[in-house]
Amino acid sequence: MKTEIIAQLNKFRSKDKVATIPHIVSERIQRSVTAFHQSLPGYVPTPLVNLPNLASWLGIENLWIKDEALRLDLKAYKVLGASYAVARVLAQKLGLDGPSITFTALRSQASKFHEITFVTATDGNHGRAVAWAAHELGCRAVVYMPQGSAEVRLEAVRELGADAATIDGNYDDAVRLAAKHARERGWILLQDTSWKGYAEIPIYIMQGYATLFTETLEQLGAQRPTHIFVQTGGGSLAAGLLAFLGHTFGEERPFFTVVESMQADCYFQSANTGNGRPVIVSGDLDTIMAGLACGEPSAIGWQILKAHADAFAACSDEVTRRGMRLLGNPLKGDDRVISGESGAVTAGLVYTLRNNPKYKRMAQMLRLTNASKILLFSTEGDTDPAHYREVVW
Repeated sequence: MKTEIIAQLNKFRSKDKVATIPHIVSERIQRSVTAFHQSLPGYVPTPLVNLPNLASWLGIENLWIKDEALRLDLKAYKVLGASYAVARVLAQKLGLDGPSITFTALRSQASKFHEITFVTATDGNHGRAVAWAAHELGCRAVVYMPQGSAEVRLEAVRELGADAATIDGNYDDAVRLAAKHARERGWILLQDTSWKGYAEIPIYIMQGYATLFTETLEQLGAQRPTHIFVQTGGGSLAAGLLAFLGHTFGEERPFFTVVESMQADCYFQSANTGNGRPVIVSGDLDTIMAGLACGEPSAIGWQILKAHADAFAACSDEVTRRGMRLLGNPLKGDDRVISGESGAVTAGLVYTLRNNPKYKRMAQMLRLTNASKILLFSTEGDTDPAHYREVVW
């Protein structure tokens, strides 16, 4: 039988489970980020979907899915990070207090931003988010996408007024091209991964995801998950969430597993080394999980996940297909979740761990039991509708 999942505990994890990156998460930052997003046109919290019948069938106590398919009609969570980062950059240019600025206040100054160009690389969702934020605030956006990107994702970026094109290379090549053009042309690089000398804007993006987490905690109420599985490409979402959890819950935070595609498992490979240095995965990164097709770990992302993640896992494309079908065709009494290729991999992973005897020991290693209360994030909807229908129906 083909191996669909690989997993390992994090041998580098610090004994102190509290994330030690104070400039990323604080109560003040959480409040300012949430207030900013509440000022966005059309903002409403996305639903936290409870799937009690699927949880019972899987033999666990609870299964919650944070459904980002309805985020501002953009079908993905990425706009939270991109909009906040764009706002912080523009606020600095106006000499305003960035942490307390609102989208409404910035939009009133849009006439001052026409000469500003943001440039980024994307597999789809991040670029669309940057294009949306730039368009709403009167800026220009340039977006580069890797070869093989779905035409529908490219057109979705262009529909928001951005200059978008595919390049002859993978996602990491697109990042390098965006950075090069930013240096040469005086553009502002708005990238959701970091490296030496480039950290401020990626931190803003990670901070922007705080709204996703604060919404989820409010929706959970008094309930608390025992396990969180979070997919990652560059690492910003997973690292931002882990920093948030460490700051909020300290030693009581849930067991945290980072999930990747097997074709782009740079964090899994980095965690598998003996020296703890980040590993770059090269090649085409050929996976249907386009949003996870990143071969180079974010410097900040690896710093946080290396020290504080509990486990790393990587999955084949069939695992995410299984998750898409599972969420798109729910058991009677459960709500439907439209989850795309990068959004459904964690659902497919949990299903496979609990349903396939081959992975019984792996499930035990990840501390899954009948008492597990699992929280997942469906990070995108059907951003490629034709492929979604092909997989689910």
